[in-house]
This record gives sequence, C-alpha cells and structure tokens, in this order.
Amino acid sequence: MSPARYTADSGRNSVDPVISNSLSNYTVEEGDSLGFELSDLHAVESSRPTLPRLSTKMSYQPLASDDPDEQKTYGSFDTSPTQSPTPLLGESLLVEDSVPDIENPFLDTETAEYWRHVYDNCQYECRHVFNPKLEWSAKEEKELVRKLDWKVCLWACVMFFGLQVDRGNLSQAVSDNMLDDLGLNTNDYNYGHSIFLVSFLLAELPSQLVSKAVGPDRWIPMQMVLWSFVAISQCSLTGRGSFLLTRSLLGFLEGGFIPDLVLWLSYFYTSRELPIRLSYFWTTLSVTGIITSLLAFALLHLRGVFGWEGWRWLFLVEGSITLCVGVASFFMMPASAVQTKTWFRPKGWFTEREEAIVVNRVLRDDPSKGDMHNRQALTPKRLLEALKDYDLWPLYAIGFCAYVPQSPPKTYLTLTLRSLGFSTFNTNLLTIPADVIHIINLILLTRLSEWLNERSLIAIVQPLWTLPCIFALRFWGGVVEDRWGTYAILITLLSYPYCHAILVGWCSKNSNNVGTRTVSAALYNMSVQAGNVYASYIYRDDDKPLYRRGNTTLLVINLVSILVFLLTKLYYVWRNKQKERLWNALTEEQQIEYRKTTKLQGSRRLDFRFAH
Repeated sequence: MSPARYTADSGRNSVDPVISNSLSNYTVEEGDSLGFELSDLHAVESSRPTLPRLSTKMSYQPLASDDPDEQKTYGSFDTSPTQSPTPLLGESLLVEDSVPDIENPFLDTETAEYWRHVYDNCQYECRHVFNPKLEWSAKEEKELVRKLDWKVCLWACVMFFGLQVDRGNLSQAVSDNMLDDLGLNTNDYNYGHSIFLVSFLLAELPSQLVSKAVGPDRWIPMQMVLWSFVAISQCSLTGRGSFLLTRSLLGFLEGGFIPDLVLWLSYFYTSRELPIRLSYFWTTLSVTGIITSLLAFALLHLRGVFGWEGWRWLFLVEGSITLCVGVASFFMMPASAVQTKTWFRPKGWFTEREEAIVVNRVLRDDPSKGDMHNRQALTPKRLLEALKDYDLWPLYAIGFCAYVPQSPPKTYLTLTLRSLGFSTFNTNLLTIPADVIHIINLILLTRLSEWLNERSLIAIVQPLWTLPCIFALRFWGGVVEDRWGTYAILITLLSYPYCHAILVGWCSKNSNNVGTRTVSAALYNMSVQAGNVYASYIYRDDDKPLYRRGNTTLLVINLVSILVFLLTKLYYVWRNKQKERLWNALTEEQQIEYRKTTKLQGSRRLDFRFAH
C-alpha cells in the first residue's frame, strides 16, 4: 500500500487523534503530520485481537528533562556476583538480590528479535556478541569504562591535539611578524582564514561519507598524514599565493576530522557518557593552546638560524609532530570493540566478556547503533532522508550562531596584544590563562549537563557568559587605552564555558540511527564552520583598533544565540508532547505492531523522544 497521510475528522477542531476499534477508522489531524505511514499501522487490524498482551516499553527511551536518566544502568547491577563471572557470552550472570534490568529494551522478546534481524541483515560487525540476557556488575562496568577512557578516549584526545596544533598555529606565527615578512595585511589574513574555513566546511560531508564507507579507523590516520605534509610545507611560504593555497589544502584535508572521530567514539560509549568524553576531547583544544604557546615561545627564538624566520621553524616542527601522531594512529584505532586483536596486538584490548559488555551496553542505550556495518557506505536515499530530518535543524541553527561572538576576539588575540604593546614572547605567554580557565569551565559545564540531564538550559550559559564581555568591548571607553583592562576583558571572554561537547552529543542522541548520525555530525559541524566564515569578516581593517562596528555586530549575534537556545528547548518539548499524544492514542497491541512493522527510522519514529 502506498504511504498516505491520515485525514482530519471534519467534525473535530482539536488535533487529538480519534481512536476506534478498527485502524481503518483511525484519524489524525493533518496538522499533526509526523511522517508516519498508513501502511505502518494498517496491518494491525486483522491480527490485533489475537496478539498477546506484551510490555509496551518503548524501544527508545525518552530523554526529556523529566526522565530519570541518571538512574540508567544499561544492564548493570550494584551487587557483586556470588561466583566468578562466566566467560560464556550466551549465559546470564546469576546473582542474589540483583537489581531488575528495567532499562534493557531487549527484555521484550519481540523487540529483541526485531533488532537481531536488523543486525543480521546489515551484517553488523558486533552482532555475534549481541545478548539480550547478558548481565554484569556495576564494578565490572566501571572498570571497563575506565579501560575505554585510557584506550579510546585518550588517543582521541591525542589525535585532536594533532589537529589543533596545525589548525591554530597561524595566530602564533603572525605574532612573529609573518604578515610583514610575506607582504600581507590584515585583510589578506582574514581572506586566508575564510578560505580555510570554507574549504573545511565543503569537505565535512564528503569526508563523513568516505569515513562511513572505509571506516574511521582507516580514514582518520590517512587524513592526518596528508594534512601534516601540507602543514610542514608552510615553512616554505613565499607570498600571498602560497599562503592562500596552503590554507585551502589544510581546510580540505582537515574537514570532517571531528565528526569522523565523534562517530568512532560513539561505537564505544553510551549517549550519557559521550558528552563528557567530548568535553575531555575539547579540553585538548585548550591544553594544545597552552603547550603550543610554550613551544612557540621557544621556536620563535630561532629567528635567524639558517636564515629562517621563527615562524618557519614553528610550522616545520609542529607539522612534524602531527605526522608522528598520524602514523601512530594507524596502530591505535581499532575498527570496533570486537576488532582489537591484530598482528601487532595479538591479545587485543578486551576479554571476550568485556567485548560483550561494551557492545551490549551501547546497544541497550541506543539499539540503532547497530543498524549499519562500520564499513557500510550511505546510500543516496539514506543521505537524502538524513538531510531532510528537519527536527535536527534547530541544532544546526545553534551551531551557526553560538560560536560567532567569541571567534573574532580569539582570532585576533595575539594581534590585539601586540598592538597593546606586549612583546612577541609575552604575547604568547599571556594567552595561557584563558586556556586554563577555559578547560575548567568546559568540564564543569558538561558535568553539570550530565548531572541535571539538561542540555539547552545549561548550554545557554555560554552566550550568557560572553554577553557582558562583548558589551564592555563595545561601550567601555578604556578599550585599547587601558591595556591591562582590555587584556582582562579579553581573557574573561575567552575563558567562556564551551558548550560544543554538549551540542555534539545532543545532535548524536537526537539522530537516533547510524546513517543520520553520520550526516548530522557533518551538517552540525558545517553550520559551525559557516558561522566561523561569517565571523572572520566581522573585524575589518577599516574598523580597527576599537572595532566598534564589529563589536556591535557581535553583541546582536550574542543576543540572537540566547533566543535560539530557548526556542530550541521549546521546540523539542512541543515535539515530544505531540508524539506522546499520538503514541498514547494507540492501543497496546497497536503499539506492538507499530514497532514490528514501521519502516520509519531514527527520530521520525513515534516511540522516540527528543533530548533537550
């Protein structure tokens, strides 16, 4: 039967569904269109009377603000086993007084068989350890997560360090008079930064598609090695043309790295754990800033050695660091939790039981994480469906505007400090305090979001922090004239609590399947880069040194971002209520049949609730 929308009952003005004994009479207001098909529910009519009364527990647990998600255990229990854990994956662990596994969606036999069929059909690489009855202790899970942090998260941070070294060292190079050495001005600097961001943006989605097809464990190391050669070549820049060319190549090769890495991390962590790991991930950004500032302090002193300027040594050494990290990544990134054994790692990272726990805890948190093979390319149809997922557009809107207010002050920090009279070497050291406070605020903000199970109203702290600082830069009369006062405002501004980890985890959670998650991660990051491209033109050469016009623009965007956060919260609350009303209007048997027969995926399912 072809898809058909439910039509409104002419005698009703409300949007509440009308339920009758037959699905053929089931009607919903047209304004309530959620994308589900008549064929998804129509099959219930003939078989409904004979269906067993099974649990109506949703396959996807809602993450609304009132959901007690902090109590999730994903199959763990707090009591210790009375005997040694069995190594056999097909057996359940027998314990006394174990906590009932109420958060395991696979305890419903119908649900378990449905997802087993999905995993078999797509040849999911971990399907052989899928076990709905597997149990484990809280102690086991805690120790395993700690091992994941050391093996997976730590190396992800090392790789992000390699990215940020090459992505952020331009601001240190210009503090060593690189622009004057190459005959460039501020507008050329802006143009080069924009070319980098546009190239980075354009490469996001293609990079994600390649990563999904060949596997992030192969593609990410290849990316790093390729861009490290370009980064090293910057030591031979001769003028405007070579400067713009290397900026463009770096953008194309680095684009997609972050969502690629987030996809890889999602194979090992639950949706509740991922934002915290991403906060460690972006903490690396600030740690890199501290390390490279100290490194720049030393390398820029090499000006004159072999006739080279200090910034040339900076590009050579830091590019070589990234090359080493890229080569090592070929050996440090397993394709999945069950694929850690190889010729150079014969014992692997995990025991068979640990492999099963890693896989099953992730699947119980989000069953859709196994609906594609980790080297399965996205089809054009799935790509189009992911692009049309309008429920994720509010997050893309946040990505576009939330990071603009602090971007120009960050990009121009070293140039501004030089203009205030600080030396080349003191300028690089004076950027460190902002990075240190930034690390603390980032971790605290992400932890607070986890503790309160709240995203939008915690992430909004970022624009609320930057608002008074932007206001001071625009209206305080001592800007530039009082160099320490100006420095204090800039450092306070750039110490803002970074909400990026919360937003990336939020986007991943609301995608609700691997295909959409792959595309949404790229689209979200593209929206961030689009905002950065716009931000790179806010501070103009004819507006310096006070940048009154530019700071007015930043003030307006800061206010807009606060509004977008609030509207996104309201939107997801409204969508969840809309879905809940339609879902509760179905009988228990209809809900069961819907789960068995629906062709909808991801967030379009009626039994999915958006996190907010």
